[in-house]
Amino acid sequence: MQIKGRDLELLIDSKTIEEKIKEMGRNISMEFAGEDLYVIGILKGSCIFFADLVREIEGRVYIDFMQVSSYGTGMESFGEVIFIKDMSVDIKDRNVLIVDDIIDTGRTLKALVEALSLRYPKKLRTAVLLDKKDRREVDYEADFVGFTIPDKFVVGYGLDWGEEGRNLNGVYVVR
Repeated sequence: MQIKGRDLELLIDSKTIEEKIKEMGRNISMEFAGEDLYVIGILKGSCIFFADLVREIEGRVYIDFMQVSSYGTGMESFGEVIFIKDMSVDIKDRNVLIVDDIIDTGRTLKALVEALSLRYPKKLRTAVLLDKKDRREVDYEADFVGFTIPDKFVVGYGLDWGEEGRNLNGVYVVR
């Protein structure tokens, strides 16, 4: 399989992802048991993970989306976080879970948490499918993590390279 003329190597298959998301859903459900939860998906990369995760969370779940960018169309983050679309709900005194596809440098998620903290949520947590700890440039860790992966450029399961590869069922390393 290829994208943009580059070979892909399977890193995490769809069955393993499915099992991990069920586990994450149980853990999130326990943390917010008996309480409403506003789940904010970060577009576009989290869309597939987000849809699967919210179906695994028990209780009253409300959804919304934000869009930010730090990659453009390249394979390297350009370091600046740009807010493109804000959520449409007021999160003051509400439980909020930010769902993103991946944390690498940590800049995007940290910027989101800092910005949303100023809106005074009751509780603010983060969930990511993938964590590239070796790329961390800022001191930030997600609260719920699916998989820790090596410092390789990955696509699939919502993650893209210049809008290609989001529809792949697993997570693949671009060679």
